[in-house]
Amino acid sequence: MPDHRSTDHRVGGNAAAAKAGAHFGRPVPEFALKDAALGFARGFCMGAADVVPGVSGGTMAFILGIYRRFIEAIRAFDTALVRLLLAGRFRPAGAHADLAFIVPLGLGIFAALMFFARVVPLPRLIASHPELVYGLFFGLIVASVVVLFRSLGGVRAMEWIAVFVGTTVGFGIVNLVPVSTPDAWWFVALSGALAISAMLLPGLSGAFILLILGKYAYVLDGIGRLDPGVLVPFGVGVVVGLIAFSRLLTWLLRECYRITRLAICGLLIGSLWVIWPFQARRFEVVHDERRLVSSDPVWPDTTDGATLGAFALMAIGIALVIVIQNLARRRGGPPRT
Repeated sequence: MPDHRSTDHRVGGNAAAAKAGAHFGRPVPEFALKDAALGFARGFCMGAADVVPGVSGGTMAFILGIYRRFIEAIRAFDTALVRLLLAGRFRPAGAHADLAFIVPLGLGIFAALMFFARVVPLPRLIASHPELVYGLFFGLIVASVVVLFRSLGGVRAMEWIAVFVGTTVGFGIVNLVPVSTPDAWWFVALSGALAISAMLLPGLSGAFILLILGKYAYVLDGIGRLDPGVLVPFGVGVVVGLIAFSRLLTWLLRECYRITRLAICGLLIGSLWVIWPFQARRFEVVHDERRLVSSDPVWPDTTDGATLGAFALMAIGIALVIVIQNLARRRGGPPRT
């Protein structure tokens, strides 16, 4: 059954945007600035998550309680929006596309991608301290899975099939072996479309899809260098993927809400296999490059600083989800995902 509370939440966002627009030419109300800053911070968290192979920006949107509004805002970039813009009805167009929500969020995502590509190269941090990075995200995802199940109430016997299917698909994807692929513009565009589709699905990582396609380092380096030969085809692929896949997700969330949520829970569970911070990784040299060919979770055999740090960050990740839930309740209900 569709969750009508999400619709109410979005209408509230549009009402806030309209109220802010009524003050055009005057200082922006404080609440609007706070909403924009919060949206930017949420986007930054989503962008940071997408830089980490195995972690999804969609997962972070679920954790932050904005997933459904995020998908519906993307879906709203349609012919109706074009007609409103061509008619010069800019305020209704902004409300239709939920720009007060999606613009700060998009800026935050872009800022995170640039920050972790040029200022703090997160891929290097993952290579040098993988236990710490993945420990934090493991805690976030485990707590989020529990929250998602609790929000749905009891799960009927037949509904567990959706969880099983989601878990199987998630497990299968995260265990695919990276391959060698061309650097041609069309494949970079295809990689962008597939990566953004994965980003929209919690439990599937856009960065991990790029890793499987052999384009993770290539694309991130192109972003860091602002190389148009990479940015343009990749950006085109991202836009096409957003338009097509967001429509499918919107339909699923409206028509098959519980089944879709349970399948997403399964995807998150399947992704935990590769996000567990302690892994036995096997590499092979392919075309003079060291490539990961398998990764299996293990229990740490030593209690050193990295091990303790990973478990501490797991606890912090779990605590963050609990804090987010409590803050959401104080503001009038659980996060509307």
